Amino acid sequence: MIYDIIVIGGGPAGLTSALYAKRANKSVLVIEKSAYGGQITYSPKVENIPGFNVVSGNEFAEKLVEQVVEQGAELEFCEVLSVEDGDVKTVHTDGGDFMAKAIIIATGAKHRRLNLDGEEKFIGDGISFCAVCDGAFYKDKTVGVVGGGNSALQEALLLSELCKKVYVIQNLDKLTGEGKLQEQLKTKTNVEIILSTVVNGYLGDDAFKGVKILSATGEEKTLELDGLFVAIGLIPQNGAFKNLLTLNDYGYAVSGEDCKGKADGVFVAGDCRTKRIRQVATAMSDGAIAALSACDYIDNL
Repeated sequence: MIYDIIVIGGGPAGLTSALYAKRANKSVLVIEKSAYGGQITYSPKVENIPGFNVVSGNEFAEKLVEQVVEQGAELEFCEVLSVEDGDVKTVHTDGGDFMAKAIIIATGAKHRRLNLDGEEKFIGDGISFCAVCDGAFYKDKTVGVVGGGNSALQEALLLSELCKKVYVIQNLDKLTGEGKLQEQLKTKTNVEIILSTVVNGYLGDDAFKGVKILSATGEEKTLELDGLFVAIGLIPQNGAFKNLLTLNDYGYAVSGEDCKGKADGVFVAGDCRTKRIRQVATAMSDGAIAALSACDYIDNL
């Protein structure tokens, strides 16, 4: 079978693409390698998705999947290894080959992690990657931010307006974010910057209690925290699509408002593409645009 559209990635961008494509009477296959929902599933409570006062990331993902399936999209769990370009694109996966007239790449970006023992169990329950998403849950509490670049400083500034105390933990001997952000942060009396220090362990068995930190001089301390925000960068998942996309130096797909890729009939949506704001709402916007662009492409073949 040759599908009209294959969507690679089952997060909010990919599922929204599938929804819009199906409503345009296109045949659609969504390929996801792990779990539907993407990064949002790590948030136990989400309060900034339009239409929901509060919803868990898992519940939101389930509703999206249910809606897409009801519209008639097909789902496959497998990992995409490569895509062969042509008038009909062939998607090679570890579960077989699939063909389509157009491809939407919505593989997202993974947050870089510290990769310390016990990390996985605390993600979404003490460890977060998004102050906009989860900062309100730590109002009047003590938190840490790991990182010293623009993203980390922006996270710390937002948290400083909510939290009792914010520690910024940077492995280098200086912050690397923009000077203006550094100046703003240094005016915050509830922010303490800890330089030349790494997080090398977590406190708590069943519940997150804080972190162990190690300075460049070899001094080890503990910080009691209610939450930790890790802001040490993102890793876009575009490695398998270098022949279809123009990637920038950081691996993000370069595309404009139309969400078009480098190759004809290839579109890109969500966190894996170049953009300033990466939120559920912007991912879903990309998904709608990519789907409608793909439909226009198919209708004009």
